[in-house]
Amino acid sequence: MNVGLEYSKTLAGEGAILLLLSLVPYAGWILGIIGVILLVRGMKELSNYYQDEAIYKNTLTGVKYYIVAIISAGVSIAAFTVGLWTATGFNFTNLTTDFVFTAGFGAGLAAFLAGLVIAFVFYILATLHLRKTFNILAQKSGEASFTTAGTLLWLGAILTIILVGFVLILVGWIFATIGFFTMKPQQQQPYYPQQNGYAAPSTQPEQGKVNESQGTNHNNYTQPGTETKVGGRI
Repeated sequence: MNVGLEYSKTLAGEGAILLLLSLVPYAGWILGIIGVILLVRGMKELSNYYQDEAIYKNTLTGVKYYIVAIISAGVSIAAFTVGLWTATGFNFTNLTTDFVFTAGFGAGLAAFLAGLVIAFVFYILATLHLRKTFNILAQKSGEASFTTAGTLLWLGAILTIILVGFVLILVGWIFATIGFFTMKPQQQQPYYPQQNGYAAPSTQPEQGKVNESQGTNHNNYTQPGTETKVGGRI
């Protein structure tokens, strides 16, 4: 049981670290992809360890929403870039003089704003599911760092519109990493089989009572016309 926890929390912790390293230029996106894979795998193992499927399901749903948010943001940036090209004649050397508002630029701008809104909504949904996962882990493991991490990720997603949210998201993943590596095994409880909602009583005392009752009946039984000597007395 402990071996399973060590393996699970190591996977999830390494995934969280790689997600933090996704901010590294050039190679960061590769580290981020590997981090997501390790995180999901670790959550799957923790779900099996604590026997709670909600840990894995919420994580997987959150990652799916996160992917949708990234794709939406990427499409919006691409649409805005294409629209800007059409407005400048595909020439960025002098935007102030060569810029002409065109239908292509208007469409690109509209797609850019719509994509950002979609990315914002789905990123909040992703952090809501991750917050549920971290709250469950906090209850199961007793690590308060998970509760802090979930709250910071959720608040950070909301505050990304003023850029402060990115700092909160970074700090949130740091708390999540601390929580993973400080998790301890759950206490083992003795198992008592139950029948119809009540613990099955032991049969030993009943057997002793039966034997005592039999011995008492045997000693007190006296045939007619005879006397029984008990304990040295008549």
